[in-house]
Amino acid sequence: MVTIQNAENALKTLYLGVLAEQLNIGVNPLLAKISQTTADVWGKEIVKLAPFGVNGGVGAGTESGNLPNCAGNNYAQFKLTLKNFFGNIEISDKAIRASSSSEGAFVNLLNSEMDGLLKSSKFNFGRMLYGDGSGLLATTVDNTSADVKTLTVDSVKNFMEGMVVDVYDSSDVLVSAMTGVRILSIDRTNKQIKLSAGGATALGKDYKIYVQGSKGNELTGLEAIFGSGNLYGLSRSDYSFLNPYSKKVEGGVSTSEIQAAIDYIEEMAGGTIDFIVSSYDVRRRYIDYLALNRTNLDYMNLDGGYKAISYSGIPFVADRFVDNDTMYLLNTSDFKLHQLCDWRWIEGEGGTVLHQVANKAVYTATLVKYCDLLCERPMGQAKIVFQAT
Repeated sequence: MVTIQNAENALKTLYLGVLAEQLNIGVNPLLAKISQTTADVWGKEIVKLAPFGVNGGVGAGTESGNLPNCAGNNYAQFKLTLKNFFGNIEISDKAIRASSSSEGAFVNLLNSEMDGLLKSSKFNFGRMLYGDGSGLLATTVDNTSADVKTLTVDSVKNFMEGMVVDVYDSSDVLVSAMTGVRILSIDRTNKQIKLSAGGATALGKDYKIYVQGSKGNELTGLEAIFGSGNLYGLSRSDYSFLNPYSKKVEGGVSTSEIQAAIDYIEEMAGGTIDFIVSSYDVRRRYIDYLALNRTNLDYMNLDGGYKAISYSGIPFVADRFVDNDTMYLLNTSDFKLHQLCDWRWIEGEGGTVLHQVANKAVYTATLVKYCDLLCERPMGQAKIVFQAT
């Protein structure tokens, strides 16, 4: 007979390992290449001593002259607060009892919940990997709809039907009527989202949309490296190695600009680019460029079952969460996902993972991970924006 205890055992022993593997490898090709470690995690923080430059205790001299003065390695102390990532599933007591006499029905119930949790977690974790940590999904533009629940935004890349979001006004104040509202539908052609609730009037421009409760709490993703503010608690003006290669190029995608970025990283940073990721439009333009120049297109197989096209032996993939016209050239060995632990269920007294919601005939389980992404050599990374003319 199926019981709550059976469900808990299944979540702990059957589903957790599969979920963790899929969320560590199956999110996207970039995350699959980044190592995950518990090193440098101290309490609630990541504290990392990052070496930069070279040892200064080297020099040439005369046969009987003084030896070079000692000047050891240079280190900068990076600090990040571990981010908290949660995923909830909910199963009603009625659904459990209805399937109590059929193990097959119960397995289908759990499978359905796990599939939904996995899909949502992969979507959001993949999105955060390319963000700047602010959690910003989109900004509203002048609204073209009279429907107060419909918002016209600058991009719908980061949205998916069913997401629960918060809306902030142009003064960065939470709009009470649009807190924890759900996305009902998305008009991807006209860049509009329809919410489950709206304000008293249609919203204008410069309102900002975030995942519920996530504003300022997301992963320190790639865009944080290419930003202009402080990075990992340090000022970019004090540490030149915090400044990556970044260039805007007018015109089409070309191998000369890509190679120029790779050469710069090798020459100035002593790094090696081993991964290229771009928006889908940039990848299409690159393929068109190869076709125009009658150059063969080579493919590669990557870990995790992914496929990529090859640029001089470097895997080149596209991702929906990369901004249009944008390409990143990365040395993935410089990145680590520092974590307190791998994905786990939050456990209550006695190790229970299914908890009854107060005053409701519903049980919930919460998947959690405490981690953040850190790049120990930002100057070894590159970003090119191919602006259309």
